[in-house]
Amino acid sequence: MTAAMDIRGPRFGAAVTSAVLAAVLITGSAPLLAWQALCFAVGAVAGVPRSPYGWLFRTVVRPRLGPPAAFEDPAPPRFAQTVGLLFALVGLAGYLVGPEWLGMAATGCALAAAFLNAVFGYCLGCEMYLLVRRATG
Repeated sequence: MTAAMDIRGPRFGAAVTSAVLAAVLITGSAPLLAWQALCFAVGAVAGVPRSPYGWLFRTVVRPRLGPPAAFEDPAPPRFAQTVGLLFALVGLAGYLVGPEWLGMAATGCALAAAFLNAVFGYCLGCEMYLLVRRATG
C-alpha cells in the first residue's frame, strides 16, 4: 500500500466534480466536460492528491481544517477516477458527435456517483475496485 491520504480530499474533489458535472448537464458544455475528463485523467494517472481538485484541497482547504481523523488507501479512489474518466469520455463523445442523450446520460451517471461520494462519503468506484480485487483474487 502506498502512503495513505486524508479521506476529506476525495470528498472535496467529489463535491467540486458534482458542481462541474451539474453545470455540464445544465449548459451542455463539451469544453467543461473536457476539463472534468482532464481532471479525472490526472487523478487516474498521477493519483487523486495530484489532481487539480486534490491540489486545491491540499493548498487552500486542508490548511484551514484540523488534522485528519481518518486516512485511506489511495488505490480505490484512483480506480474511481478511471471509472469517472470513462464516463466523461463517453459523455464527450455524445456531446461532440452525438447522440446528445448519450452525453447527458453518461454525465448524469458520473454526477450521481460524485454526488454520493460528496454528500454521503459512499464511493461507487471504490466499491467497484474492492469487488474487482476480490473477484481476481
